Amino acid sequence: MKKQELKIAGVPAVLYGERSRRAYLYVHGINGCKEEAESFATRACKAGWQVLSVDLPEHGSRRTEPEKLLPWVVVPELQQVYARMKQVWARVALYGVSIGAWFALHATRNDPPCRVLLVSPVVDMEALILRRMQQAGVTEVQLQAAGEIAVPDGQDLSWRYLCWVRENPLCWKTPVQLLYGSADPITTPGELERFRQQSGARLTIFEGGEHWFHTDLQLAVLHSWEDAQL
Repeated sequence: MKKQELKIAGVPAVLYGERSRRAYLYVHGINGCKEEAESFATRACKAGWQVLSVDLPEHGSRRTEPEKLLPWVVVPELQQVYARMKQVWARVALYGVSIGAWFALHATRNDPPCRVLLVSPVVDMEALILRRMQQAGVTEVQLQAAGEIAVPDGQDLSWRYLCWVRENPLCWKTPVQLLYGSADPITTPGELERFRQQSGARLTIFEGGEHWFHTDLQLAVLHSWEDAQL
């Protein structure tokens, strides 16, 4: 499988596959990188697609760069990448993972891709932030006063982040294909159902599956699902 490293709209990327008129934009999640798209690309390229995968800020080759994984940074970046892809490929599809799916949906909502595949997506960021605040015992008054509060479970809580999420609600109304593990602690079944009703998403629920598909069984389910979509 052909593989080419490049930059698109200034963002480090890797392009898989022989020249085609259609391509997937692959957006990874937390702790991911552009190279994780290779497994999907082996399937997509056989089906006649190319796959362009990018490194999000603070990930992959961008770990030492100053840009941060923040929506007001990531969404404009992905919009530029997507716009450049639309100039090159006649059909552009999307494959988004976890928070990468949330960023990508925001970036493409005004010009939806020709098809959308989501794996363990974050679909209600406000609910996720409020849940993390509750778990950390942090009130909105405290967060607003402090601006940012470090918590042990991951990314710092940020008042500006919460405000951005509330000022930019995700309204997605184009059907998507979605794979979700029933034991996913990041997105609740209720949040998923609301997104399904809003978007018309077709859900595939893997009973007992986690947020991160990584065991042999989980990967087998993921790959079977990918093959079915392609």
